[in-house]
Amino acid sequence: MVNKFMQLQLEYFLLLAAALFCIGIYGLVTSRNAVRVLMSIELLLNAVNLNLMGFSNFLDAQNLKGQVFTIFVITVAAAEAAVGLAIILAIYRNRDTVDMEEFNLLKW
Repeated sequence: MVNKFMQLQLEYFLLLAAALFCIGIYGLVTSRNAVRVLMSIELLLNAVNLNLMGFSNFLDAQNLKGQVFTIFVITVAAAEAAVGLAIILAIYRNRDTVDMEEFNLLKW
């Protein structure tokens, strides 16, 4: 049986993760700046990491499956940020803007 303290602790993790996820979705939908879009994606991934850590600690504190998966997500997020910033820098050099509406390089 799960004690009340662990359940309350999980609720705080989930509330914080939900707030981060909502902020990330809002930034992703409303932003036209490419760097801000990448930051919003990072917020979404961090919200997922908080959920992984919270549920891993809540369900089985002895196994580290959630923590290991979180490390993989952080690694992929770092690679995504590096590649995304490199692409944005290349587009900025060609177009002199980071506005998402101006990215029409792949149109015919």
